[in-house]
Amino acid sequence: MKYRIQEVSKKLQVPRSTIRYWETEFSELVRPKRTDGGQRRYSEEDIDNLIQIKKILHNKNRTIDQAKRLLKIGNADIGKIDWKKQSILLTGGTGSFGKHFCKIMIEKYQPKVIRVYSRDELKQHEMRQIFGEKYVRYFIGDVRDPDRLKRAMEGVDIVVHAAALKQVPACEYNPLEAVKTNIHGAQNVIDAAIDTGVKKVIALSTDKAVNPVNLYGATKLCAEKIFVQGNSYSGPRGTRFGCVRYGNVIGSRGSVIPLFREQKKTGRITITDKRMTRFWLTLDQAVELVINALSHMQGGEIFVPRIPSMKVMDLAKAIARDCDIEVIGIRPGEKIHEALITEEDGRNTVAYNGMYVIMPNYPWWERQNYKKGNRVPDGFVYTSNKNDEWLTVEDLRGIIYGSSKIEEDSISKFVSTIHQLNERVILNVLNSEECMPEASAVSRYPLSVDRQPMANGE
Repeated sequence: MKYRIQEVSKKLQVPRSTIRYWETEFSELVRPKRTDGGQRRYSEEDIDNLIQIKKILHNKNRTIDQAKRLLKIGNADIGKIDWKKQSILLTGGTGSFGKHFCKIMIEKYQPKVIRVYSRDELKQHEMRQIFGEKYVRYFIGDVRDPDRLKRAMEGVDIVVHAAALKQVPACEYNPLEAVKTNIHGAQNVIDAAIDTGVKKVIALSTDKAVNPVNLYGATKLCAEKIFVQGNSYSGPRGTRFGCVRYGNVIGSRGSVIPLFREQKKTGRITITDKRMTRFWLTLDQAVELVINALSHMQGGEIFVPRIPSMKVMDLAKAIARDCDIEVIGIRPGEKIHEALITEEDGRNTVAYNGMYVIMPNYPWWERQNYKKGNRVPDGFVYTSNKNDEWLTVEDLRGIIYGSSKIEEDSISKFVSTIHQLNERVILNVLNSEECMPEASAVSRYPLSVDRQPMANGE
């Protein structure tokens, strides 16, 4: 059905001159046909797009430039993104997270293109053998190089920032290098994204950024602050920045599991402290968290997954129950327990869509996307030793045994155990009357206690 401009004006309750102006400014979205006499005839799609334009300009009080960024084809301000129309830049894309992100995106979403941006040409070559070049392009570059970053981001819609120096001992011994990559690199990503008109940028953070006790955690805390505040720099361009913060990832480099399996041959397992606990999640969940964050973010949020904890002693028992355990003492920069949400963060946190969302503590910040979320109770903290969900020795043994290649086969072993744990999580959530739309598998993996898994090509 076609509509005259008078009918559209009445339907939208705006003057005809406004409709003609919007038609000029948003010519990709509003394209009425012309009759032989030159009169406009608007389609249902034109009217739907005009309604969206009105909501952004009038209800949200955005500028024309901001509306253009929000309505750029393929982007959704709230909810599902049409990934087939998205060009994605993935910094640190040759690491564990980057490779799995590419795998999931290609299998499920088929984006327009993924640009892998990293320093390691060998790892890019190896990725090329796996993924080819139909969906993936390979850019040699460093996040320390702002000019190269800006060139790589030209024409990009979404940036996933995974590049970082993550080995705790390496960061302690090379502090200035950690600052250059993790802090200055974050600034370069923000500047390049704003200058090139990127729509959304999500940065990967870590539980070690919460009350940090080592330089790695301190640099990631700075990076989080930079990304949250980066929204105030985007101005009329409308670029939005956010973070995801999670714990240790099973299947990524740096895992303690291969170490324990190797030590089992000697009859002796070494741990740093018997009280130690950690959060765990799978690479699948890490990627899912990023996708959900990009779909819902308004800019400035920190997204935290709801995942179970495990005790390092239980992990040792699961792998080598008959071995002697030697306690070697906590290493520099290592915590007994990790935290994902502090009490201070909790004051601005809601439980939403199966995750926690830490919102910026500013009165001007919009909270439209999270009206259906439930605020967490006063005094809420989310730490690995006070978690509601735990992996038992039996759970851990079910994940690990029968696997000859821990980084590959352990994930498939992990799935059945996770589905069972999901049922517990969902029941707990329902009992607490918190909304959790789509149950996402909760998973975990122990980190070598003072090492963050390498999730990039750094």
